[in-house]
Amino acid sequence: MKRRNFLKIFPAAGVSSFVVNGHAMRPFANSKIARIMSACEDVEDRVLVLIQLKGGNDGLNAVIPINQYDLYANLRPSIKIPDTGNEKFINLDTTLSVAKQVGIHPKMLSFKQLYDQGWASVIQAAGYEDMNQSHFTGSDLWLSGGDSTLEGSAIGSGWMGRSLQAMYPDVLGGPTTNNPDPLGIQLGDSSPSLGFHTETEHQNVINLSGQDAAGFYSLIQTIGGAPLMNVPESEYGDEIEYIQGVEQSVNDYAERISQVFNAGSNSPTTYPDTSLADQLRTVARLIKGGCKTKMYLCQMGGFDTHGSQIVENNPSSGDHADLLQNLTDSIKAFCDDLDAMELADKVAGCTFSEFGRCARENGSLGSDHGTLAPMFLFGKNIQAGVQGNNVNLANLTNDNQLQGVQNDYRQVFATLLQDWLGANNYVLEQTMFEGYTKLPVVDSVALVTPDCYIGGTVSIFDAYHKQRALSVYPNPARVSAEVTFQSENAFEARLTLHSLGGTLVSATNASIQPGSNLHYLDVSALPPGQYFVRIESKNNGAAEVVKLSVVR
Repeated sequence: MKRRNFLKIFPAAGVSSFVVNGHAMRPFANSKIARIMSACEDVEDRVLVLIQLKGGNDGLNAVIPINQYDLYANLRPSIKIPDTGNEKFINLDTTLSVAKQVGIHPKMLSFKQLYDQGWASVIQAAGYEDMNQSHFTGSDLWLSGGDSTLEGSAIGSGWMGRSLQAMYPDVLGGPTTNNPDPLGIQLGDSSPSLGFHTETEHQNVINLSGQDAAGFYSLIQTIGGAPLMNVPESEYGDEIEYIQGVEQSVNDYAERISQVFNAGSNSPTTYPDTSLADQLRTVARLIKGGCKTKMYLCQMGGFDTHGSQIVENNPSSGDHADLLQNLTDSIKAFCDDLDAMELADKVAGCTFSEFGRCARENGSLGSDHGTLAPMFLFGKNIQAGVQGNNVNLANLTNDNQLQGVQNDYRQVFATLLQDWLGANNYVLEQTMFEGYTKLPVVDSVALVTPDCYIGGTVSIFDAYHKQRALSVYPNPARVSAEVTFQSENAFEARLTLHSLGGTLVSATNASIQPGSNLHYLDVSALPPGQYFVRIESKNNGAAEVVKLSVVR
């Protein structure tokens, strides 16, 4: 195989893929999931399914503020969803207060059915302050766990990767005999997602598409060739060794995924004939087959609806209507499938998009890039309801954008990590989601209690360097801070400073020596607030984090 073709299969940052029936599959690292926690066994079996809506979902036509319908109609005279007739919006829940009552798009009937079943929730006005309206940067911020504190300075790793690595730090490489399953699987896009990236080069993501598992393993066997016996001692040689290691991991993962896929099945539930539905059907089958993967990332495109969002004179039909029906019908079929196979207690899901759309229509039967948008949660153990009040259409920016974040998106992800997957506080710290107020979205019966938290109680550095010894003084700091670290070993590290939201503020390389190490941070130009100081080993990804307060 030519090098350029090989690199298409193995992109940068340790990401590799193979294909099942046209859907690329990517695995994220291995885990020690096989261990059983006597009283908390059900927590170990839980799965989180994320659906990324690419392009910027028009939340205002998906979730309509009934108490402000006249303002909504004035902003969108051509594309508004009607409040009368056969194609009018669906009142999601008439028992809610006036400020929370929403009308959902008429093509979202499946979501209404899930909601009435007690299996769905709406998160109002989700996002972050000063939202970035670039598709690329906006997506990177949501996947990295960052915000627009510093424009264009999103972290180079993803919150999914950081959280999984912190929850299961014992196995950082490929599969083992006792722990054969990847921690995370990406579906629906052949390009690797930043969400699963870690800051170190470990084999970390599988991308699966479709359900032709028989062709899946045979395809991966054709990659590469015989390993080189004499690898040069150079940077180039290191890259060759790394690629060879990745290839072996992919072979091992391919065989395992084929096994669990073939062992699995779906119920007679009818799914829509769409890519998203196929992705979710694949997830259900893998779970049924015994796959212990913790996170699945599915993808759905087409939400960049600048023009022809609706059919002229029929705003309840058109591209956006088709997207919402595909989304909600696919989710409903997935939930029905899991329920029929008695697996629904194991799975919770969440949708997200890089931004919403402008409150005012654009004159082309569409809507332009916007800011806030709702998130949708689903699953048997999701608490039905609406989190937050209707967006305030009387309080728009000068360019007609929604403002007033009610639910920071990191609150949602932090809640799902801890209350659903059982991540402890240390994991949230490592993920850089510490301090975000959790939301009451997981059913109280399924809520993970602290005695069932996963992730260990010691630092990753304890496992590799025998002591946790990162400290910052003074704290709080005004001008500069001393960062000290005690180590028994020498190693190359990366010292970084992040905002509370995870945005990278500064980074420098550090050569850690045995004994006491001292580095200085200049914080004189930083706005007051909470920050994270993070030191990470370049050798194995072990990381230590401490919080720093900056005052003026």
